[in-house]
Amino acid sequence: MTKVDLPKPVQCNECQAGMMQVRYITYFTWLGDELITVPNFPAWVCDVCGRREYDERAISWLAMLLSPNAGRPTSKSLRHIPAMQKPDTSRLRPE
Repeated sequence: MTKVDLPKPVQCNECQAGMMQVRYITYFTWLGDELITVPNFPAWVCDVCGRREYDERAISWLAMLLSPNAGRPTSKSLRHIPAMQKPDTSRLRPE
């Protein structure tokens, strides 16, 4: 098994004493009246005060997955399919 290169810890902006490190935690969010839990969600967590900052890219991916339009084609992705044309028979000569 190979070791994954995690980003280096950075100083916490909240307490100025702890270090923010990448951890994989359970993320909770509401979708209408439903509580959604997402395990193993990437977040920066302070080892002193516990402040959490969620990974922005992971949040945007989750928002896209939970979108009511997920999986539906967008108007831009619809292709125009030309109608089939009847062959021009006026040029054909009977033999």
